[in-house]
Amino acid sequence: MSNDNEIALKSSKKKGVDTTGGGKAVLSCVDDLVLLQSESNCKHLHLHEKPQIMSGDQKLLLKGHSSQYVKLNVGGSLYYTTVGTLTKHNDTMLSAMFSGRMEVLTDSEGWILIDRCGNHFGIILNFLRDSTVPLPETNKEIAELHAEAKYYCITELALSCERALYAYQEPKPICRIPLITSQKEEQLLISGSSKPAVILVVQRQNNKYSYTSTSDDNLLKNIELFDKLSLRFNERILFIKDVIGPSEICCWSFYGHAKKVAEVCCTSIVYATDRKHTKVEFPEARIYEETLQVLLYENRNAPDQELMQATSSARVGSVSGTSLQQYTSDEEEERTGLARLRINKRSNPA
Repeated sequence: MSNDNEIALKSSKKKGVDTTGGGKAVLSCVDDLVLLQSESNCKHLHLHEKPQIMSGDQKLLLKGHSSQYVKLNVGGSLYYTTVGTLTKHNDTMLSAMFSGRMEVLTDSEGWILIDRCGNHFGIILNFLRDSTVPLPETNKEIAELHAEAKYYCITELALSCERALYAYQEPKPICRIPLITSQKEEQLLISGSSKPAVILVVQRQNNKYSYTSTSDDNLLKNIELFDKLSLRFNERILFIKDVIGPSEICCWSFYGHAKKVAEVCCTSIVYATDRKHTKVEFPEARIYEETLQVLLYENRNAPDQELMQATSSARVGSVSGTSLQQYTSDEEEERTGLARLRINKRSNPA
């Protein structure tokens, strides 16, 4: 344009502002670009919409020698590299951009503009150079790099990121065991579940007498069995662990249709000559039996009572109208048998 022309870009909400000096007129329009010229050329005033490309930017086809360096502005991050690096992999977007197949956008200073985040573009360049690159450490950064690799159509890098993301996936828990701390919480869990339930009470601190030599081992065996059963039947049975509830040290309770149907108490008191001892037992076969029988309560209909009686051993007591099995230690049964013999001898003296 001629030297006596004056170009001004103005965005204003004012209407009709006049200036003095040089006989120039200034016109303004709301949020539009106005080309201002001198009075002698005022007939050539034009009103333009906002352009999509900033002043000085231009699109062109770029094709240079492989050793030629180019300047890249990727989302504000600046990089220098060669055309050979960018075109090393033929099937990528960068190869198409710098081999003359696609237009590239440059600014007035010769920087090639790429409208992407530049945080991981250095990793992109290193992969183009070496065909391998260490991936970021965090799952979030790998996901970001994966998005950039897909955008630039770098298939090998995208697959590497996908494999890393798959390996980083947190394993889903096989089963969840709720820990209850009150009877109310226990009842809410049992009544709110459609599954039968198995509850294990384990409270070492409730032992007010000394343990026998094997009690600690048996307590651990009960806990291990509970873990094995919960892994095996977690989809069919609700397993609950009680750590500060009743006074029992180790006790199994079995529920069907929100009612207790069986119980296996694993603790008993052993009377020695000078003190009392707490004995913890591990009736593994009995626990397995009750666990299998509680599976009969999976359906809404109550299990057949004849079947229950045929598959159960001697059951005593009653809980909510359902027979309740209680197990005692062998020593306790032995003591009970000896007491009966003494009573018989007293009632029938020789």
